[in-house]
Amino acid sequence: MIELVDKILIFLSCLILLIIDAGYGLSVVPVITALTLSALNTYFDTKAMRILSALGYTALCQFAPQFLVFLPLVCYDIFVTVEQPIALIALVPLITHFSKDSNTVFLVLAILAAFSYLLRLRTLNLKNTRLQYMLLRDTSKEKSLLLEKKNNELMEKQDYEINMATLNERNRISMEIHDNVGHLLSRCLLQLGALMTINKDLSLSENLSSIKNTLSQAMDSIRTSVHNLHDQSLDLYSSIKGLTDNFEFCRIHLDYDINGTMGKKLKYCFITIVKEALSNILRHSNATEVSVSLIEHPALYQLIVQDNGKVTGYNIENGIGLSNISERVRNFNGNMHINIENGFKIFISIPKEN
Repeated sequence: MIELVDKILIFLSCLILLIIDAGYGLSVVPVITALTLSALNTYFDTKAMRILSALGYTALCQFAPQFLVFLPLVCYDIFVTVEQPIALIALVPLITHFSKDSNTVFLVLAILAAFSYLLRLRTLNLKNTRLQYMLLRDTSKEKSLLLEKKNNELMEKQDYEINMATLNERNRISMEIHDNVGHLLSRCLLQLGALMTINKDLSLSENLSSIKNTLSQAMDSIRTSVHNLHDQSLDLYSSIKGLTDNFEFCRIHLDYDINGTMGKKLKYCFITIVKEALSNILRHSNATEVSVSLIEHPALYQLIVQDNGKVTGYNIENGIGLSNISERVRNFNGNMHINIENGFKIFISIPKEN
């Protein structure tokens, strides 16, 4: 756009000179020729086009002096470029046709050429400045996005570590309750049972029996709470995420979309299946990318593990690991499909009723 404005200014200046000093006659041919070459240079903007237009127009000026008026316009495209030395050839027709009678015209043409050169220099500087600004802006934007991505990753990692710490602490508490309080209550029950055996007082036996029932209820309540804490301490996402994070054989992508609650046995089933599938990929595939998808549907859970490699040295029918997976899936009334033709792929669906 800036170059177009520059060319319009130079063209109007040359046109005014042509009208004021019509020593070579008022012909529209130089006007049309100069405009055509300038427009072609703007449209194609190639080195060959700039050289041909400058040399061709200079040759026209040598044989037809009336074209000299628009020489600054045509030479504008080669100023301040690698083709700039060609502009010196344009001096040849100026020197050839120079005369005392037209020295004013040649002086004005020299001024217009200098004006054209300065405009071209300013325009190129502006374009370079704009390019540098855009490059700096894009670089800053890219760094900003990268920083935001890193922050999100750090936040996710922090949430993951907090969640894992919470689950570990919950598991530790459940184990301490089981090992300490549970054992103490069990010992109390045994001692109370021994006391009831040797006791001969019927009135005291009723009280001892009541105490034993209360301790048994407390024991059952603690046992239930410990089991609940232990079940809650097993987080399926954290376990699967840990498996994928430790898988360094190739790039791996995890797609986890489960929001509902799931039983402990089913969680262990999915964890074992993913572990076995990744182990098979590591030993029998030359994959460069692996995807693990665990998705919840309205009526079932779906697990898909697949890679893009080629499986070698593996037998589906005799695989012990796959036999164990198949047995686990059958226990939950699920379905399993395995394919090793285009990479290792295991597809498992288990009804939610489990």
